[in-house]
Amino acid sequence: MKRLTIALAALALSACSVGNLPKNLSRSMMNSDNPEVVAAGAPAYLLLLDALVLTYPDDEDFLLSASKLYGAYSGVFSSDPIQTKRMADKALEYATRGLCEYDDDACAAVKLPQDEMLDALNHQFDEDDIHVFYAYAAAKAGWIQANSSDWGAIAELGKTKALMQWVANIKPDYDQGTLQVYLGVMETQLPPSLGGRPEVGREHFEKALQYSDGKHLMAKVLYAKQYARLMFDQELHDRLLNEAIAADPEAEGLTMINYLAQRQAAELLAESADFFE
Repeated sequence: MKRLTIALAALALSACSVGNLPKNLSRSMMNSDNPEVVAAGAPAYLLLLDALVLTYPDDEDFLLSASKLYGAYSGVFSSDPIQTKRMADKALEYATRGLCEYDDDACAAVKLPQDEMLDALNHQFDEDDIHVFYAYAAAKAGWIQANSSDWGAIAELGKTKALMQWVANIKPDYDQGTLQVYLGVMETQLPPSLGGRPEVGREHFEKALQYSDGKHLMAKVLYAKQYARLMFDQELHDRLLNEAIAADPEAEGLTMINYLAQRQAAELLAESADFFE
């Protein structure tokens, strides 16, 4: 009996460890102060998550964690356009599967036209559900970015932005302000003459900095790159980049992205004089 008890306890501990692995892996990566090590190890991490998804194909947490890491790799580490598209495709596939495993109605809602989708969201879902819709919207945004030359993908931007905004209406500070960064980028993709809303985008970037207590350095960098350059505001551009470079990059859940932001800030600042001449 004692041996059986020990065996059952070991199995329970093993199951618990496996269950926590994707989230702990993601947290470990996001808190790393060495992006090069993460980039080198990321393919192995992704293969591990693929194996977990194959083993537990109906587990929404594994699917959403895999989507997040594939999306991060696609958006941050991949420099090959073909590989970037493949990674973004995989991120969206996993996010869609995770959403559909989470709730059949949620799966159906995101397939509806925009107005009908929002009506379904407002009547059937609330704050308890936003994590899965946010994960799906983030994967969709990454997929659109990776396929920016495809007008079919671009056509999905409005609906994806509406889904992000629905999440923001419920919890505007979600994901340490990263939700607001997504919205800021979406609103500053185009100049006003072509339908862009850069001032709305600026508001979202400011909110991202507010909700992260100024610790989200990529918000500063994208604020400079997307808004200040679009509006040809060199003073704002250089101030934001210098602030990002001078800041302490260590922050729970943001450390790796902050180190990458500082690297990108230095590159953008070096180009500033030529860009604004």
